[in-house]
Order: sequence, then structure tokens, then C-alpha cells
Amino acid sequence: MSRNQIAEFLLTEDELKECADFAIREAVRAGADQVEAGASLDSGLEVTVRLDEVETLERSRDRGLGITVYFGKRKGSASTADLSRDAIRETVRAACEIARYTAEDPYAGLADAELMADFIPDLDLWHPWSFSVEEAIELAQRCETAARDLDKR
Repeated sequence: MSRNQIAEFLLTEDELKECADFAIREAVRAGADQVEAGASLDSGLEVTVRLDEVETLERSRDRGLGITVYFGKRKGSASTADLSRDAIRETVRAACEIARYTAEDPYAGLADAELMADFIPDLDLWHPWSFSVEEAIELAQRCETAARDLDKR
């Protein structure tokens, strides 16, 4: 992956929020009564070993945006991994088009504002581990050895 590709993939929290905000503005402009959107980034390293030998080694980088629109009691959802303005516009268009062809659902829509959470506590759930490939392989091998030591089959 080139530096430009890495820089393009890595967005700040504010840039991700702007992607979701842009999608919401586009959906409202298209006539949606209610809209919800979410954007995410994810990266990872997966290592599997068998009998102390590396079986798979995989790096992943994912990003995406999902949007749900409501036209009255009709709902449409779409998502994309391309966070360019054109792709977001197309994703919003797709969600709106889906909503226009779905049957009305008397229970569709966002919850009333007074039912929404207005305080989100920090649950201290973010504990990223940063491993080199070598460290990940060593940890996978140690885990396999510990498991095999418990079962002598």
C-alpha cells in the first residue's frame, strides 16, 4: 500500500463525522423525513498457526458508511465502502430509491427525541493492541502451545 493510499484510508474522527453529516444533508435534500447515518474505520491483523507453523497471515483495513432514510413510514438503507462525495451521493440515492418501493410500516421511523439517550457514558471499551507481525505470530504460537498442553490428544 502506498503512502497516498494509506493517507486516503486513514481519516480523522472529524472527517468521518463529516461523511455522515454530508450523507444526512443529502438525504434531507432528497426529501427524507428522517435519516440516520454512521461511518466507521477498522483495521486489523489476523494470524493463525497450526502445529507451530503460520497457516494464515492477513491484514485488513475497512471503512464504510451506512445510511437509513425514511419517507413517511417507508424505509430504505444502503451502505458503501467508498467515502468520496460522489459515492456518498449515490449511496443516499440508492437508499431513497429503496424507500420509495418498500411497503409502509406503521412502526418505521426513529424513536421520539425524548426517548433518545442524551448522555453516553465512557465505558472504557477502547483498548487497542499494536502488534508487529512477528509479535502476533509469537502470541498465536504461545496460545496454540498452551491449548495443546491442556489436551494431550
